[in-house]
Amino acid sequence: MYSIENKKYPCSTSVTMKYIGGKWKAVILIHLIKGKKRYSELNKEISMITERTLSLQLKELEADGLISRTVKTKKTPLVVEYQLTDFGETLIPILMALASWGKEVAANQKKVKVLA
Repeated sequence: MYSIENKKYPCSTSVTMKYIGGKWKAVILIHLIKGKKRYSELNKEISMITERTLSLQLKELEADGLISRTVKTKKTPLVVEYQLTDFGETLIPILMALASWGKEVAANQKKVKVLA
């Protein structure tokens, strides 16, 4: 059993999923492996996510210490960049394994269609 901020987790897998679970966190992290991204770039690259959800997920990832947020300008519109922290970079092998598994499934499962 594990505990993070007084919330209990039954196993190490549940601890991992606390950090990267949900529909969008791992996707956002995968996009940040390549380096710094502005909010607008992430929003464009992950076009199916709503702006509200993207914003909330980025805040959670930042609060968990997986990404850092840097404001580049003081005038509006703000230019905000996100990047993986050292802690976030420890997830790269896991994220790459998940992506590799997804590609394998897409190539071998008839019900998965690869779209352009």
